[in-house]
Amino acid sequence: MEKQQEFVLRTIEERGVKFVRLWFTDVSGTLKNVALAPAEVEGAFAEGLGVDGSSIEGLTRVYEADVLLHPDPTTFQVLPWRGQVDPTARMFCDITTPDGEPAATDPRHVLRRTLNKAADKGFTFYTHPEIEFYLFKSNDSTNPIPVDEAGYFDNVPGGTATDFRRNAVRHLEDLGISVEFSHHEAGPGQNEIDLRYADALTTADNIQTFRTVVKEVAIEQGVYATFMPKPLANQPGSGMHTHMSLFEGDANAFFDPSKPHNLSTTARQFMAGILTHAPEITAVTNQYVNSYKRLWGGGEAPPFVTWGHNNTSALIRVPNYKPGKEQSVRIEYRGLDAAANPYLAYALLLAAGMKGIEEGYELPPEAEGDIAALSATERRALGYKPLPESLHRALAEMEESELVAETLGEQVFNFFLRNKLAEWNAYRNQVTPWELDSNFRIL
Repeated sequence: MEKQQEFVLRTIEERGVKFVRLWFTDVSGTLKNVALAPAEVEGAFAEGLGVDGSSIEGLTRVYEADVLLHPDPTTFQVLPWRGQVDPTARMFCDITTPDGEPAATDPRHVLRRTLNKAADKGFTFYTHPEIEFYLFKSNDSTNPIPVDEAGYFDNVPGGTATDFRRNAVRHLEDLGISVEFSHHEAGPGQNEIDLRYADALTTADNIQTFRTVVKEVAIEQGVYATFMPKPLANQPGSGMHTHMSLFEGDANAFFDPSKPHNLSTTARQFMAGILTHAPEITAVTNQYVNSYKRLWGGGEAPPFVTWGHNNTSALIRVPNYKPGKEQSVRIEYRGLDAAANPYLAYALLLAAGMKGIEEGYELPPEAEGDIAALSATERRALGYKPLPESLHRALAEMEESELVAETLGEQVFNFFLRNKLAEWNAYRNQVTPWELDSNFRIL
């Protein structure tokens, strides 16, 4: 037995763990779990745990229902919010078919497969997300009331959000997830917690854990947390700006002191790849109808395919370089929202960037100033293409994309399109309160 598995079994016994939750993610990004008795964990390590995948969103087709969950012992952690009465731990799982092949629809496998392709070229992909969310007084979606009226970086002594962030960060640190910083965001009740750099697979696991921690702490405090991209009209949406870099061994492949902004040719080609394919991958990085109200609703959301040095209105921002900090040279993708499936989103961002490197894409000129303040005529003259304006348009772009189909694989690609087209049709068929308020009495 592997040493890591032995460590897990020993820790379960020493800490009196009563339940071990096996976590995995469906294609839509929803975290799933099944609880094991401690005595069953060794068997799960050896043989996997069989579940019916056909009842889980996009996991299998009906005629190939059975899948096996294989717990990853490196992800074992005791959940801090379960207390001392019934200590509970969790492990993320890889999913296989009964014959031992990776399940084609396991989002974790989709990302790992893409990371392995980059590794074959000598690269390791690192990510660092800034995750925004809102806190409301209850889960009443008809009248969402924020827990405060504070703004960007405001200090609210004794405020709900301050206590919330402190408890959430404490839980994350207890789970081995390092936090860089946390603060109140621009919207009322809106907060941000930034996770430290890690390889992309670890980051995706950490994001799924982060969402669970935030929801659990909200329950503890009697409030409601949501990662909905745009829960309030006329207020900023919640993004998941992600800083990215490629390393070759211990060297940052994005750093070159002889180039503008210290960005290497590799970095520039990687950026060009993302910009070229951004419209095709937007259905995944922004997968809900509501996502496009954030993208096109202002509040520093970037709806145009541009890049800029320290320009928060650009889709890709290049942060300032600090002398002596070569390892920190990176790019920031600002289009991603807080509700994305991190495994699929990071797989596509990496695949697009690698395509740029492999085919030598040329980076377009840098955008300067506030892109949103330009007129449509000025943006067209500068060649600033828009991202899709709706989920329907994004799905049309995705459907024609060889890059997305190849990266996701046939089953994930087809299920995602079907699932999201159904969401769009359901949305399109409704009559909204805005329409009734605007038209009912005058038409």
